[in-house]
Amino acid sequence: MAKLHILTPAGASFTVAGEGYAYESEALKEQGIECAFVECAPTEEAFLKAAPKADAVYAKGMKFTRKMIDALPAKCRGIVLGTVGVDYVDVAAATARGIPVTNCPDTFIAEVADHAMALLLAGHRHILEQDRMVREGRWREGRPQLLQIPRLAGSTLGFISFGHVARLTARRARAFGLHMKAYDPFVEELVMEPYGVEPASLEEMLATADFVSMHAPHTPLTLGMLKEKHFRMMKPTAWFINTGRGPTVDEKALIKALEKGWIAGAALDVLANEPPKPDNPLLKMTNVILSPHNASASARFDPARMRRVGQELSLVLTGRWPMSCVNPTVLAGGTLQRWQPFSMERGPNS
Repeated sequence: MAKLHILTPAGASFTVAGEGYAYESEALKEQGIECAFVECAPTEEAFLKAAPKADAVYAKGMKFTRKMIDALPAKCRGIVLGTVGVDYVDVAAATARGIPVTNCPDTFIAEVADHAMALLLAGHRHILEQDRMVREGRWREGRPQLLQIPRLAGSTLGFISFGHVARLTARRARAFGLHMKAYDPFVEELVMEPYGVEPASLEEMLATADFVSMHAPHTPLTLGMLKEKHFRMMKPTAWFINTGRGPTVDEKALIKALEKGWIAGAALDVLANEPPKPDNPLLKMTNVILSPHNASASARFDPARMRRVGQELSLVLTGRWPMSCVNPTVLAGGTLQRWQPFSMERGPNS
């Protein structure tokens, strides 16, 4: 029997290129699947040339356009991602072709929640400014600055979107005594209650929160969803935190809000354009904390996500439903079979 072809762009996403596919291969070997990771150059032209032989695609390191997806053969059983976000794949095109697209919705969520909480605390206690004061010989300025801020306990944290990351962030925030609200029209109230979170409209949450934490994914529905009018609703003492996706925010409106004093500060792991251009005003603002879109990173990041990729590949290549499918409508009418013996809490099997 000929080896199955797993087509993937050469190089890697987030990590060092050329490290091979040892982690991804573990689950494939356990299932006795004869396959090979077939690399192509990370260009549309190279992908199109290699696409006809693909039994599955390991999507990483580049954008996957409709043209590329339409070039895949009928035998292609899935497009597998090693990330939470799927905005670099044309999911609508894959759905039209009946091809499942999978992601890693729970592999490194705790790290992002830790990072969101770290940004909140750093902003609230002005950690970066306090550090600069010490280094610049302004020791006596530190205490007066902090005497102007309220105690953290009793403050209100508002979430925009209440998915996996927001829920783990809520668990951490609860220990600090924060009151919490969330806006998410797709999550029912009973899901929020165990986390100590109240459901709220977007307007109510923005107007009452001392911290607003953005967790919405980047989709056509959420593109630029936070606009100038929304920042005007926020308290002038409020901090805006984003560990979700940069394009969900009108960045010009955010910059204006910071310049005009409509909000107190921003702590951002993601930006509209990454990396930012040197003239981006956010880079020079002392009330802005930045990290290079690495909230998910830890020592287990690569092994965990690569193993999940291997697990999903092994499932679709043996004719079974994947665990985490972002376009589950393709599964019912497809050739893959449901195999889970009990209902799962995510993906198409929930």
